[in-house]
Amino acid sequence: MMLEVRNLRVSYPQRDGRVIEAVRGVSFSLGRERLGIVGESGSGKSQTGRAIMGLSAAGACIEAEALSFDGQDLLQMNEVARRRLRGSRLAMILQDPKYSLNPVARIGAQIVETLRTHRRVSTQEARQRMLASLREVGIEDAERVARLYPHEVSGGMGQRVMIAMMTICEPELLIADEPTSALDVTVQLQVLAVLDRLVRERGMGLVFVSHDLRLVASFCDRILIMYAGRVVETLDSGRLHEARHPYTRGLLDCLPRLDAPRHPLPTLQREEAWRHA
Repeated sequence: MMLEVRNLRVSYPQRDGRVIEAVRGVSFSLGRERLGIVGESGSGKSQTGRAIMGLSAAGACIEAEALSFDGQDLLQMNEVARRRLRGSRLAMILQDPKYSLNPVARIGAQIVETLRTHRRVSTQEARQRMLASLREVGIEDAERVARLYPHEVSGGMGQRVMIAMMTICEPELLIADEPTSALDVTVQLQVLAVLDRLVRERGMGLVFVSHDLRLVASFCDRILIMYAGRVVETLDSGRLHEARHPYTRGLLDCLPRLDAPRHPLPTLQREEAWRHA
């Protein structure tokens, strides 16, 4: 397996002595496949991805029985080695390019910087690979876009730029944290098509974090359902209709259906027991 996560816990001690548990005992393994992680806001999806990348907020306490990538223990790895791995073999696409891209640097320069941080290439080769990376994500006028600043591109274009930046070093594992949440449906499909092609052609492993259960079911091989920092159910995407946990069933019931209109839509019921099951 490429990635192994066993009993991962992420907590944040507070000044008043309380401890906020963001991730509580998450376990899964990942090969060269697509794994979807679904849950509502605050369920621990993004915190899980950030813990794998070593990008948790300051003060986070991260514990696990195993957290390894390609046999390397990520928890025992020093920061220099972790930085060398991050962006090179592991990469993460964040959900809003407005907050991820440097607003005062041109797009092309940011992508080149990412490449030259991890690969020894000449200035000319770096520029050529940067332009090729932009074209790979469907940006036809790559030279013009490379000269722009992030605020000069649309949300969909900005997300393509983020994908180009995070995949230019050809990572083996890509974590996509809600890469389509701020986009309209048409642009969502275009961005997903780009990710789909890159994953297939390069044989990458993908962790796809999303609120959209139906979207994840159509795009991923397996799905983890998270609630209150825990994984409550794991199933193959093709067997989503066989889900048994009441939380997963509740998420499915809340989806509108054109063939069976309902009014009002059911609301999701939550039980305290799900936090400890």
